[in-house]
Amino acid sequence: MKYAICNETFWNGDFTATCEAAARHGYTGLEIAPFTLDNVAEMTLADAAKLGKHVRDHGLVPVGFHWLLAKTTGFHLTDPDPEIAARTFRHARHLAELCGAMGGGIMVWGSPLQRSLAPEWDRAAAEERFVSFFQKLSPHLADAGVTIAFEFLGPQETNFINTAAETIAFLERIGSPNVKLHLDVKAMSSDSKPIPRIVTDSLPWTVHFHANDPNLLGPGMGEVDFPPIARALQDGGYDGWVSVEVFDLSMGPDEIAAQSLRNMQQAFAPVEV
Repeated sequence: MKYAICNETFWNGDFTATCEAAARHGYTGLEIAPFTLDNVAEMTLADAAKLGKHVRDHGLVPVGFHWLLAKTTGFHLTDPDPEIAARTFRHARHLAELCGAMGGGIMVWGSPLQRSLAPEWDRAAAEERFVSFFQKLSPHLADAGVTIAFEFLGPQETNFINTAAETIAFLERIGSPNVKLHLDVKAMSSDSKPIPRIVTDSLPWTVHFHANDPNLLGPGMGEVDFPPIARALQDGGYDGWVSVEVFDLSMGPDEIAAQSLRNMQQAFAPVEV
């Protein structure tokens, strides 16, 4: 299995130190949050190419981007205002171009605040805007060699797209090979279905995976039993990245990174018969 970690885990403003820390702990991929980059809106393709080379020079693969709209203003995926929609589209296209130039292939689209529906909005119309947005973006994703991994999130975070099944229904409507599914352990924990069953049912659509726990720590660091999830991924032939995304860094990034990787390696270890 290929193990990556999200760069904000180690983030202190020093990108080199982040790469060094991820490599030191044994990860082979680095997933990047755009808000950790200097003025990503003004970033050029040449800048992105240099960034990707810097990651590779540390023995890591630049997996792609996540937290696409975190710590931004003026963007929203389902807003009926055409100016906001156009601005969001331009930003998403720019991120896709940067991701491709960097050498990344995945953009995880979560961003719950920037997709939730206001009470007065018509849901059916918002769904059409959502589908149309990604259908329009799809050719640009293909040109960049990038795939959107759309992330459903629990109802405590957003009122729009809360389950894998709901996401897959939208993906079928979008009909793009460059818009697929992202699975996240924390998000799956809010579903009534067992997580291994969600994984098995969703794997034909899944292009990326976040390993974590509802307690906001890493995989195997909470109550969720991670080995059955790992087996579901293995049995289904998943060959993408398993990337650690944590939200509670109070234990310190080094301890979280070390425990997370150790737990994943144990969970994905071949079962002796």
